[in-house]
Amino acid sequence: MSDQTGFDSECERARALLDADDLTAVHVGVIHDDRTVDTVATRRTDGDGDEELYALSLLATHIRAVAAEANVDYETVAADAAAIAAQLEELPIESDTAQKDAEKTDKTDGE
Repeated sequence: MSDQTGFDSECERARALLDADDLTAVHVGVIHDDRTVDTVATRRTDGDGDEELYALSLLATHIRAVAAEANVDYETVAADAAAIAAQLEELPIESDTAQKDAEKTDKTDGE
């Protein structure tokens, strides 16, 4: 199986996962042309205000999945991810949160 075939099948699998009716939380990240990252994180809630905790829980779940796939401990994956994140600071990130933060900054600067 070629890399493109594997990529295409994983994209189809992701689409199928997103079509499920029983979703309670989603964290999706995509990279466009190796230059721009788009992310969306959301969870169905009762309005309890713990959205940041849910996003962190989704990240932790992803770290566990990567650790299991790589057959290493969670701490190694988390440390490596943090190190890579520090190196990627120049990569523009497009997300609902980033857009909201930018809007808040614009409003504050205008006051």
